[in-house]
Amino acid sequence: MIIFLYGQDNFRSRLKLNELKDKYLREVDKLGSGLKIINGAKADFSEIAAAISPSSLLSKKRLIIIEDVFINKDKLIFEKLGEYFKNLKQSDNIIIFWESNIKTKKFKNALSPMLLDASGKEKPLNKKQSELFKFLSGQKYAYSFNLLSNTESANWVKKQAASRGGKISLKAAEMLVGLVGADGWQINNELDKLLSYKTAGKLTQGGIEIEIEDVKQLVRGNFSENIFALTDALSVKNKALAIRLLDEQIEAGLSDSYLLNMFTRQFRILLQVKQALDSGLSQRQIAGQLKLHPFVAQKGIEQARHFTLPVLKNILSRLAEIDFRVKSGQSDYLTGLNMLIAGL
Repeated sequence: MIIFLYGQDNFRSRLKLNELKDKYLREVDKLGSGLKIINGAKADFSEIAAAISPSSLLSKKRLIIIEDVFINKDKLIFEKLGEYFKNLKQSDNIIIFWESNIKTKKFKNALSPMLLDASGKEKPLNKKQSELFKFLSGQKYAYSFNLLSNTESANWVKKQAASRGGKISLKAAEMLVGLVGADGWQINNELDKLLSYKTAGKLTQGGIEIEIEDVKQLVRGNFSENIFALTDALSVKNKALAIRLLDEQIEAGLSDSYLLNMFTRQFRILLQVKQALDSGLSQRQIAGQLKLHPFVAQKGIEQARHFTLPVLKNILSRLAEIDFRVKSGQSDYLTGLNMLIAGL
């Protein structure tokens, strides 16, 4: 069985991946001896082929997860994988391709896959990548996770609140999305904070419900403003202030992995805003084209004027490197972010 999870909304796709992994560990292999996770961005074909080759009849069903293979720099790997799957015998093993760097875009009345680089820039897949994508997306269990609209995001927030034993009014959900955008990682963190606040402050028999006043009180003045303060400090090379603001976020209980996601999201927005400004677009056009809340667009324009395109691209490249070094056990998020700030 082959499962394909892809799209820009890597929070929702990661939730689905974790759901599938947990089900495997719960129902098939409690010890996890048959679970294999491969960094597809760095793996070579032989490593992937060895992991997904059919097992012996005496072996239990295995789960192989291959992450972000479409950004692998080995161009031949896509041709080899295509040929391999043509000849792969049926087996009980589960192979999951999880891809966070592909989005689908409407082109000539058809949806076309686009590859996103570290800066968020889009480019078409090459021929062999396209063939592999067509094969994977044609599987019975292929799930696309493109970014949700504001309305879709608000409805998703309501469902997430319910799944965690709480409620959130539609107006409060809409304000939360308006403040933080469609970023599932940040929404998740803010929703947890709001639910914890309501649980601690008001225990009722009928459950807890987040209202618009709660969002106004807890979300607007929290990370949204602090990430802009951090960006301000970096733009004028006030490293001491930037490091102090970073430390304050850690002390406030935000995880370092979450902070990296927020850094990456913010600088990706700034790069896109900078490119739009250089193209002569107005604030309204930028907000519409990039699907940004007007507040975020306004702040982004103010911030982007302090950076050049090469600097923004370099920062995003270094953030991607931090993420890779952490996942490969070479560093940790907080050290990487402090070194990034110190090196600017």
